[in-house]
Amino acid sequence: MIATLQALVRRLRQHHAIEHATLTLLAERFPGRRMVGYSDPVGFTLLTDLPEAAVQRALSDALLRLQAGEAQLAIHPNCGTNLLATGTLVSLASLFAGLGARKDALSRFSRTLTLVLPALIAGPMIGLQLQQYTTLAAVNDRWIKEIRPFDLGAIRGFRIVFE
Repeated sequence: MIATLQALVRRLRQHHAIEHATLTLLAERFPGRRMVGYSDPVGFTLLTDLPEAAVQRALSDALLRLQAGEAQLAIHPNCGTNLLATGTLVSLASLFAGLGARKDALSRFSRTLTLVLPALIAGPMIGLQLQQYTTLAAVNDRWIKEIRPFDLGAIRGFRIVFE
């Protein structure tokens, strides 16, 4: 049971790394285009209106480059981990700022601002560090099984599944 859970977490981290690398390459090739990815133990879902051939090429290149040792591709500045870290720090700073005897609005505002601003700055940096645990660039045992395009109303995307 524990070995199965460890294998699922390992795959999730690997797919998260491949997702980041794919998004990085697509962003380089198609600047300014909107894209988002969601990883899971089976693969990942990529929401974008880019052509299927472009996604296939970026995915293949991302996988090969990670397998060749370009581990930095696994870390992405717009990862949800960064948002989660920032949101958590800002929430804690806001809660902490509300403690104490200061009752007037200006004092509460200035104290909150004093604590929230550093949290906003530190959050993304902490998120980048946390990605060392939420991604795994060692993907030599991951191979593309299928790339399936889909449309959900106005949303276009691709489901990528690994063997």
